[in-house]
Amino acid sequence: MESVQRRLAVARGDEPADLVVRGGRVLSVFTREWLEVDIAIADGVVAGLGTYEGRDMLDASGRYVVPGFIDAHMHLESVKLMVDEFARLVLPLGTTAVVADPHEIANVLGVDGVHWLLDATADLQLDVFFMAPSCVPASPFESPRRPLTPGDLESLMRRRRVLGLAEMMNFPGVIQGSDSELEKLSLDGAQHVDGHAPGILGKELQAYAAAGIYSDHEALTVEEGRERLRAGMWLLVREASMARNLRALLPLVQEYGPNRIAFCTDDRDPEDIADSGHVNGMVRTAVAEGITPEDALLMGTLHPALWHGLRRHGAIAPGYLADLLVLPDLTSFQPETVLKRGRPIADVPQVQTPDWVRQSVRIGDLDSTAFAIPWSGGSARAIGLIEDQVVTESLVREPTVERGLAVADPESDLAKIAVVERHLATGRMGLGFVSGSGLRRGALASSVAHDAHNLVVVGMSDPDMTFAVEHLAEIGGGIVVVDDLRVLAECPLPIAGLLSDAPLADVIAQSRACNEAARELGWTGATPFLTLAFLALSVIPHLKITDRGLVDVDRFEIVPLAL
Repeated sequence: MESVQRRLAVARGDEPADLVVRGGRVLSVFTREWLEVDIAIADGVVAGLGTYEGRDMLDASGRYVVPGFIDAHMHLESVKLMVDEFARLVLPLGTTAVVADPHEIANVLGVDGVHWLLDATADLQLDVFFMAPSCVPASPFESPRRPLTPGDLESLMRRRRVLGLAEMMNFPGVIQGSDSELEKLSLDGAQHVDGHAPGILGKELQAYAAAGIYSDHEALTVEEGRERLRAGMWLLVREASMARNLRALLPLVQEYGPNRIAFCTDDRDPEDIADSGHVNGMVRTAVAEGITPEDALLMGTLHPALWHGLRRHGAIAPGYLADLLVLPDLTSFQPETVLKRGRPIADVPQVQTPDWVRQSVRIGDLDSTAFAIPWSGGSARAIGLIEDQVVTESLVREPTVERGLAVADPESDLAKIAVVERHLATGRMGLGFVSGSGLRRGALASSVAHDAHNLVVVGMSDPDMTFAVEHLAEIGGGIVVVDDLRVLAECPLPIAGLLSDAPLADVIAQSRACNEAARELGWTGATPFLTLAFLALSVIPHLKITDRGLVDVDRFEIVPLAL
């Protein structure tokens, strides 16, 4: 009450503000106007707009003042950085809040891992909100360390900063009214739910929305986006490092305006953020594509806050948190000054990691025949890559056969792919082929494989594939590029096999080196290791692979490699 009394006194002009931002053009996200007013800040909150005096003054003359950016849906683990390093990366880019789905760490460390991540982000200057992971596992075809129970979800949704239920990835189960999926939607705290329904249209989309799921970040086309808006859903426009959907969906903003549209990054590589920006990069691209700065800024500030019910975020107005950006122009969207709760961004304290979140990679013994595929002839199913998309094609190919074994063959553009169970050392493995990688030799392996995060490896050489998997087990997880039984590049991720404990600059350098080494082996197209990670996700069409085998996502069943 004392802080409110002081805020009211500052708003009335009876007391000086802690800080006054003066001289800038201030965006009103409610009216899309640029106001020439002072911003009075008291105790980290905007007290009033008008003419004010303060103990300190920030001169924003000739500049634009806008709310801090908010990422409507992302995965902290995909950035490979510990949370303190992530904050150091995105705060200077103007991102002052994110809404994270921690289902990656939940698959590896269970509900304890999510509670730890909540605790680890509690004292960051960056506001990190969470959604409780709804699909661990994402489908019956995936093998996490252990599934999350309804009780686990309810315990998470009682925590501060947990807003609701994260993306409902088992969209076939929701649409068909599966008891297990409907039970999750009826949990206490699950009134707010994010969606995940790639390619779903017509009556199936109507059923998905009728379950009470009112957002989706998986729309790839204008048609898909339009249907979601017409169904009353929020369209979370994604621009990830691999799934780049922003430009394809911007015509909907020109057609309908920005209403019920918000920006999200989903899965981003750290070097992509360093090179291209975060949410500010999406705003920059939208404006370059013809969207007005006011509309683009709304989708990166107020609208994520509106969708997630963050009532004190996303605007510069009395009673809102003083998360402000001072921009020199409306083209680059590179902040000159970032204020978080009225204070300049400070050095982020280091977050400590306990021993139990490490050493999560446990695999069974691999012998020289581990990746052999006996073959008596005929056609095989193959996963077909689609550049810059997480969806794949389901192809039919004739594998090259040597001595009764189907082998990888660069001339046929067929690499081997395998997913090895890595939580309980069961030795279980799914084997298949992938087309469109461009790989000509060696192997790539990763312990980041959505969403169960078993080990995924793709290669042209069985010995290199074996070496890569065993090397990741030795270092506790990460990504690695191998050729002729030599490590060409690696990025260790010892925290749950998902996150690095190294400084930001080191992780970016390691990640870049792995991508460059993959391209030296012939890899073409989108970012190699995010591509690899999504080949194991059994809820995105059309053909994927898990430790249990090939998954026909359209039929939602395991299918054999041989046709």
